[in-house]
Amino acid sequence: MRKAEKIVRIRSELDRLYPTVPIPLRHVDAYTLLIAVLLSAQSTDKKVNEITPALFTRAGTPDAMVALGVPTILEHVRAIGLAPTKSRNIHRLSQILVERHGSEVPRTFDELEALPGVGHKTASVVMSQAFGVPAFPVDTHIHRLAWRWGLSNGKNVGQTEKDLKRIFPSERWNLAHLQIIMFGREHCPARGHVPERCAICSFAGVKKRLAEEARRTRRR
Repeated sequence: MRKAEKIVRIRSELDRLYPTVPIPLRHVDAYTLLIAVLLSAQSTDKKVNEITPALFTRAGTPDAMVALGVPTILEHVRAIGLAPTKSRNIHRLSQILVERHGSEVPRTFDELEALPGVGHKTASVVMSQAFGVPAFPVDTHIHRLAWRWGLSNGKNVGQTEKDLKRIFPSERWNLAHLQIIMFGREHCPARGHVPERCAICSFAGVKKRLAEEARRTRRR
């Protein structure tokens, strides 16, 4: 199958399964989304969604988070991986929002990525999901599936992002990245996957790459 034909079929299947996709992390505005995404690093959306309601009830704004203080923030997020570091980053970035941005989340990649604990992926999520700016955040699901399907070489998430941005038109980026995440979670897992039964891997999976994944899994 030619790559162009494969891409059309992948997009069609994603649209069939996920015509709309809710944002996985619970939030009420750009600030609470920013905090939730920061917390989700090396954790799961499910776990983040379990702990953030209590945190945001206490501190749903940068000013309130600053007043809450690092020790109390840590009490709320202790169940999350890297909790001490994340607590300090949340407090410091909230201070910066208050001092430099009028308690508002900035709307540029450069300003977001300058905040403590905020990398390119986190900034991309906020830009796309809070502000509607075309972006293609790449998480482990997207990186894995793009490699499985032969859409990227698997070198790193930065390369995967570039490749997918070339494949999908910019007006589809914000939806497509959520579609692929959901497909990876629900239909295309890292382990125990049967490519022949997969709605996309059955026609788009690169056999050599799928076989390599199977060998890696057996060795674990």
